[in-house]
Amino acid sequence: MKIVRHTAPDMRQALRAIREQLGEDAVILSSRRGGQGVEVTAAVDFDAARLDGTTETADPRISAAPAFTTTPAFPPPAGDVSAESMGHELKTLRRMLETQLAQLAWNERSRRNPVHVELLRELSEIGIAQDLADHLVGQLPGDVDLTQGRRFTVAGLSQYLQVSGERWLDSGGCVAFVGATGVGKTTVLAKLAVRWILRHGPNELALVASDTVRIGAQDQMHALGQLLGVPVHVPERFEALPQLLGRLKRHRLVLIDTPGTSVRDSQFEARLAVLGACAPQLETALVLAGSTQAGALEQTIQRCAPLQPASCVLTKVDEAASLGGALSALIRARLPVSYVSDGQRVPEDLRPARALELVSQAVRLAKASGAAADEDLLRRRFGKLAHANS
Repeated sequence: MKIVRHTAPDMRQALRAIREQLGEDAVILSSRRGGQGVEVTAAVDFDAARLDGTTETADPRISAAPAFTTTPAFPPPAGDVSAESMGHELKTLRRMLETQLAQLAWNERSRRNPVHVELLRELSEIGIAQDLADHLVGQLPGDVDLTQGRRFTVAGLSQYLQVSGERWLDSGGCVAFVGATGVGKTTVLAKLAVRWILRHGPNELALVASDTVRIGAQDQMHALGQLLGVPVHVPERFEALPQLLGRLKRHRLVLIDTPGTSVRDSQFEARLAVLGACAPQLETALVLAGSTQAGALEQTIQRCAPLQPASCVLTKVDEAASLGGALSALIRARLPVSYVSDGQRVPEDLRPARALELVSQAVRLAKASGAAADEDLLRRRFGKLAHANS
């Protein structure tokens, strides 16, 4: 084992020097602040380093220790320590080291930029992803006050969140609504159909009921068509959708209800292929529930990426306890939001997406729910990022 003590003006420089001298396997033993800055004591176990794939030449000046002969030797263990267990121990030590360094980096960041740390805390409480939160705060000047910082982060989120406006109701199109079962595809379609009729009349609107999976889905679409006085077309099978759309080109707006599906559905890939074959005459819009966890939203977006969806409709916003995760997923995917649905009323509970409104609503939800970020979680999240960037 090799132990070193290093003094530097601040913790970041000390950690960088130790990492350069001892490598990534170094373990921080102690740290204290003195008159010349920060003094950090660290060590590295060369035996552990050799297990990690490096070699070290033995020092010929060190001789082997003599064996004791006064007492019998203990019997060897039943089995040799496996390389797998050694690797597990090394990974555990590495995680411990990373945790220590993250805590040191977080403490140093808290001391140097308390406003930045408070903004990271607030963004975490909203539910914003850690990399996005760190990116936003990293663009702030060091002397910013909390009020200015809050305005900047809200404005930054609003700029990153893309919206598409009322293109369909203004210009028409051929739109297929894709999403999981129960996210509100049919309800969104009904709201848009009513709004189109109120603005343009029923003559140039057509509905397509291609959901043959959910019981009663096509009956629901037929009832909607009779109520609105617009035709409802049903393909013989989902694979026949491209041929059906070819016969509906005279309609300015075609709204297509697709089967609700899970990304793990065995028919999912086949349906994606059919919708992809309808391009470029067809525009795909993902329907995503704001009440869904961010990880599930990201998985849906990723699996539907081959369709190159032009936008999405965010539904069930009124049922969401937090919106930060959903907004983070949309920003990461650069997926524009066209409409926001926040209720079951047709057509009232549908509004064109406004980025600032969505971000402000996410902030209000966090305050109303009393969301509080765990201090240890903040250290592990943003301390690691700070250490990695140091």
